[in-house]
Amino acid sequence: MISKKEKKKELIMQSALELFSLKGFYNTTIPDIAGSLKMSVGNMYNYFKSKDILAKEIIKYISIYLGSKLREINELDISTEEKTRKIIEIYFQTAMHKPEMIDYFLRIYLSTREVFKDGCEGMICVNEFVTEVMIYFEEGVKCGDLRDQDFFSAFGLFMGYLGGMVFLKGEDVLPKGLDDYIDDISYNVYKALSV
Repeated sequence: MISKKEKKKELIMQSALELFSLKGFYNTTIPDIAGSLKMSVGNMYNYFKSKDILAKEIIKYISIYLGSKLREINELDISTEEKTRKIIEIYFQTAMHKPEMIDYFLRIYLSTREVFKDGCEGMICVNEFVTEVMIYFEEGVKCGDLRDQDFFSAFGLFMGYLGGMVFLKGEDVLPKGLDDYIDDISYNVYKALSV
């Protein structure tokens, strides 16, 4: 069971996610976040000692959330092609229903690397998500569906495509909803990675 303190931390992270998405990382202050939750700044510091620590905890929170969704897919007894489609569905559903999560990853985590330098280097803070993507690739190669290739090449192709589509949707460039592209993108990604 989740403790009261952990529930409060999640509320703070969700509020911060929404404010960062709305105002930007550097334009959002700890007092802004505390004010949105009707709590004192001092109390806020009992949960997170700085905005940088909060930023790192948020990216870990997102990684755990997405990693758990991918784990559910990896545990299904379905083909690699079906898993590819389900991963894309989950990513796009998250972008549609929890846009602040994907927005945070694309606009803050990837573009403000200086915030994540101490203790979040490389893929440390997104390891739950990355591990599940690795499992997807390893199992796909093991059963003969996917080409055995460098993980980062495959990961870049997969996530670059998804991130690019979400970015284009966020910029109002796409004429249709993300879910209208799932079939085409699933086909393209699977064909690009398959044997």
